[in-house]
Amino acid sequence: MTVEKMLPLGLAFIMLALGLNLKIADFTRLLKMPRPVFVGLFVQMVLLPVLAFVLLLLFPMRPAYAVGVMILAACPGGITSNMITRIARGDVALSITLTAITSLAGMITIPLIVGFALNWFTGETLTGSLPVGQMAMKVFAVATLPVLVGMAIHHLAPGAAQAMGKVVRPLSIVVFLLIVIWAFASSWTRMSRSMGEIGPVVILLNVLVMAAGWHLARFSRLGREQAIAIAIEGGLQNGALGIFVAVNLLHDPAMMTPSITYALVMNITVALFIVWTMAAVAFQRLR
Repeated sequence: MTVEKMLPLGLAFIMLALGLNLKIADFTRLLKMPRPVFVGLFVQMVLLPVLAFVLLLLFPMRPAYAVGVMILAACPGGITSNMITRIARGDVALSITLTAITSLAGMITIPLIVGFALNWFTGETLTGSLPVGQMAMKVFAVATLPVLVGMAIHHLAPGAAQAMGKVVRPLSIVVFLLIVIWAFASSWTRMSRSMGEIGPVVILLNVLVMAAGWHLARFSRLGREQAIAIAIEGGLQNGALGIFVAVNLLHDPAMMTPSITYALVMNITVALFIVWTMAAVAFQRLR
């Protein structure tokens, strides 16, 4: 079995691990704290794709890479965002809610954004061999359904879900790293040649969306912990899903290059962001 054929299984495993940590309350939290959830969803599902599109207009690149950037911008939050939010002392409950909603919404948002990107940058459409509905169903089968299965296990057998989670969650991070390493190794030549073309856009996109998430949250009079969660959720993307869409659905390995590059960049910028937030807290205490 080739790596390309194993990729959907690996992604499904990652999303199952995510679902094991979710419960109905993570969705109903929208009704209890609508403002922070709406701000977070706006940053993740509206502002991020818009910023990506604007940057691509300002810094044109070859069509396959441009579509790859938009694929990345359409993906939900990264699988480690909740854990990193906890490390950064952010609002973990808000982070989980944003991850849950964007992960389930992906079956709708990804085909729409990818279809628009294909049409704008390549002149092609999601028709013929891969209609919009078919892409939506494939994203549902690999990314959304495993989340729902994990949630069902959590709801019906919380004890079993907790026990499974202790094994499955660490393994899901390993699987994610293996996917990124495979993608990195298989695209090293292309990446090394295109870093000057893709790198600036990816770095700007990551930094801008995190900064926008933080400042928009503070402008909306949200607390520091909520601003941290929104910034991290906006900055960390599910690169494995981006790789799956590029390789398994669109069958264009070049389109996964932005997702790989972003996966490397986002961990550096998030680490710097955590250092900045902790330093700010330490400075305030000294005052």
